[in-house]
Amino acid sequence: MAQRFLILEDGSIYPGHSFGAGATTTGEIVFNTSMLGYQEIVTNQIYHNQIIVFSQPIIGSIGIAHDSYESILPTAKGMVVRDITDISKNRQRSLSLDQFLKQHNIPGISGIDTRHLIRQIKQTGTIKGSIVDVADDHAFDQLHATVLTNQQVAQVATPRPYPNPNQGYNVVVIDFGLKHGILRQLSKRDCNVTVLPWDASAQDIINLDPDGVLLSTGPGSPLDLPESVLDMIRTIEERIPLFAIGLGHELFALANGSEITKLKLSHHGANHPIRKIITNEIIYAMESEEYVVDPDSVDRDRLITTYLDLIDGSIQGLRHRDYPAFSVQFFPDGAPGPDDSVDLFDEFVEIMGTRE
Repeated sequence: MAQRFLILEDGSIYPGHSFGAGATTTGEIVFNTSMLGYQEIVTNQIYHNQIIVFSQPIIGSIGIAHDSYESILPTAKGMVVRDITDISKNRQRSLSLDQFLKQHNIPGISGIDTRHLIRQIKQTGTIKGSIVDVADDHAFDQLHATVLTNQQVAQVATPRPYPNPNQGYNVVVIDFGLKHGILRQLSKRDCNVTVLPWDASAQDIINLDPDGVLLSTGPGSPLDLPESVLDMIRTIEERIPLFAIGLGHELFALANGSEITKLKLSHHGANHPIRKIITNEIIYAMESEEYVVDPDSVDRDRLITTYLDLIDGSIQGLRHRDYPAFSVQFFPDGAPGPDDSVDLFDEFVEIMGTRE
């Protein structure tokens, strides 16, 4: 494998070996602590414009499987791993990780001391980086000059409606960067789904006469989306059961008067302990978040906190006091896991059933 370099905007240089595409790329560096599910992670649209560092030391051992895509066209900027392998006994695999990344023009770099790199990210917080052929002054000049877009949702969300047909409740999903695990969970509950673009109006939704509305996950900051999105949420939550996840949760909070703050160190991993307040139950869930709800800003006359992260105390769930609307910051769809909280989809279906 050819030598390549990961360079960071603070001047750090990490030499390694190329796999995947040979493209030069620049993105925000984030790390993920999941031990499994690299395919679901790299195809999750929440990683748009980001280079993912995997703390799991060996990546690629099960290849790529047909049933593990979270999007058809992944938009992550790159992968950074300690070791890449192509040894697989997985009968479902259709191609190797290296082949998959080449198909989608996503570069990877292996042979990196990922433990050292992750410690550095923890100290510096958000930082840009590039995967390049030569770590010279020109490469650093290009890195510093690159401005990453804040229009991530518009770049990854569907531009037009499409159906995911079934025979059950009619559900409208608003696509802010939808992960397919959400569609799988709705399909398991026989929901007849229509996916709408992120900028759909409340009237667009009402015209479809849905039994429920789901606000999907997505990349970037909720503060970069227009006020019209919050107006849509305010109108819909009064009329139709609403379930919001990830970025949808942050937008739901904003629409109800809360404020959003950016984390110094984003959370990405499947091993986050979360407390369900009403039962004091501890669950483990996948988190991928750069922004959280400011607990001091929550209007307690409108919203109830339902879940808390046990590591940093951040709000992980909200419920409206007056309307059938609730949200979670974490991913409850179990892709790649854990599946401790998939019952939230059952709760959503149950709420839709009360409107009959």
